[in-house]
Amino acid sequence: MPKIVAERSDAIPSLAEVFREYGFEGASLSTITEKTGLGKGSLYHFFPGGKEEMAAAVLGEIDEWFETQVFEPLRSADDPRSAISEMFSSVSRYFRSGSRVCLVGAFALDNVRNRFSAQVRDYFAEWHSALASALTRAGCPEPDATLLAEETVVAVQGALVVARALDEPEVFERTLQRVQSRLLAATSRGEQR
Repeated sequence: MPKIVAERSDAIPSLAEVFREYGFEGASLSTITEKTGLGKGSLYHFFPGGKEEMAAAVLGEIDEWFETQVFEPLRSADDPRSAISEMFSSVSRYFRSGSRVCLVGAFALDNVRNRFSAQVRDYFAEWHSALASALTRAGCPEPDATLLAEETVVAVQGALVVARALDEPEVFERTLQRVQSRLLAATSRGEQR
């Protein structure tokens, strides 16, 4: 018997997990209904644009989470060094210590990238920009902050892939710890100027 949901937003977490497990192309409507427990009628009621609208809604929710939990604190915290440390804690929780696929990253690599190019690009660009801003405000010279922010996003995404490929989530956690130490060292040097 299909599960009943009252709000569109109630369906999004289940949809996200289906896309994480099967990818966009592999998530057929029958797979989506089976794995979410939602009937086709409910899915089309909440997502009349079909699977593409479902995926866009999932990406929108991911963006909203990162905006409130990571990007905005990095951009506006009174203590940017604390915001940088909290970013690593938030990212670890979100990606379940390296055992959860980055759906935005998966879509960036998939053949559906062009369908969602703005959302994919904006996610990575916002993360880079917000982190570079925090690093600069914490005393890191702007050119160094820009490069460190880029290297950090690359390291996080790469660590997710390697941790998943090796089935060793601790790779992700070790990478986060190393990168966090590097960023905090770069900002403490800036404070001593």
